[in-house]
Amino acid sequence: MEPKIKIAVDAMGGENSPKKVIYGILENYKNNKDIIYNIFGDKEKILILLPKNFDKEVFNIIDTKNKILDTDSPLSAAKKGKDTSMWLTIQSVKNNDSDVAISAGNTGALFVISKLNLKMIENIDKPALSALWPNKNNFNVVLDLGANIECNNKNLVDFSIMGSSLFKSLYPNDEPVVALLNIGSEELKGNDIIKKAYQDLTNIKNKNFNFYGYVEGNQIMDGKVNVIVTDGFTGNIALKTAEGTANFIVKEFKKSMTSNFLGKLSGLINFANLNKIKKKLDPRLYNGAILIGLDSPVVKSHGSTDYIGFSNSLNVCVKIVRNNLIQKIKDNISK
Repeated sequence: MEPKIKIAVDAMGGENSPKKVIYGILENYKNNKDIIYNIFGDKEKILILLPKNFDKEVFNIIDTKNKILDTDSPLSAAKKGKDTSMWLTIQSVKNNDSDVAISAGNTGALFVISKLNLKMIENIDKPALSALWPNKNNFNVVLDLGANIECNNKNLVDFSIMGSSLFKSLYPNDEPVVALLNIGSEELKGNDIIKKAYQDLTNIKNKNFNFYGYVEGNQIMDGKVNVIVTDGFTGNIALKTAEGTANFIVKEFKKSMTSNFLGKLSGLINFANLNKIKKKLDPRLYNGAILIGLDSPVVKSHGSTDYIGFSNSLNVCVKIVRNNLIQKIKDNISK
């Protein structure tokens, strides 16, 4: 029997917390009985959300009243004190009391507090923020999504190795196929950094992935690749554009299906197909960005997600621990 996975949870981060966090934990526990949740936050507020007869060994509450606010700058958050729910959550993995940490709180603060507490994996220069995006077949791992505004060619190669390791941890039966996000698919397109990264990735031996080459922004969801690598500036813009487009499409669908009688009738007739599209675009299904490159895994849940989205980000925690993400990165980097 495998040992239980211990997840350190910041219960006070993000909108509507701790309610959405605790309800997300309860939803997640329905299908994951081999988990221990180390929950950091205001014990009084947490207790009223849990069942009266909850298992204290499974739902382990560590009381702290102090928390990081969304309005805190990363620097002020780091100075706020080591008794905040976010700091204690990260410290739990640092001290090996938990296997993975998760927060829906302030992204900049989480990044700084994680870097202050956790070491980098050897030979990795910069951590990256990676997340799942839907594609035609399943999902892409995309990185970096905002941790590093500027990157050199080695960083992009490191991101390729880390992203491939993450993909393999989430989807053990599929092979990672890496592409660099660029302004064109031709080998001569792009700036000097991305061209050098292209050559480096082409020449690497013992790769843990197949290198596809370049993809453009309109090819992200084609399904030809499943790991997409870029710098944090470009990645963050691409992410926000994709999220905005998905929200626009869903809203326009709803509007067209409810605006008049014919729209409502069409909606009823095509309900099953429309529901498939809506589910495919539902950001809750791929909630959970991973701060990758540190020697312990840290997951960032979207601050505005609901309990279903938070539960899905807890599933990401389970997969990356169960499939040894950190060890995979270490092994692949050493090659």
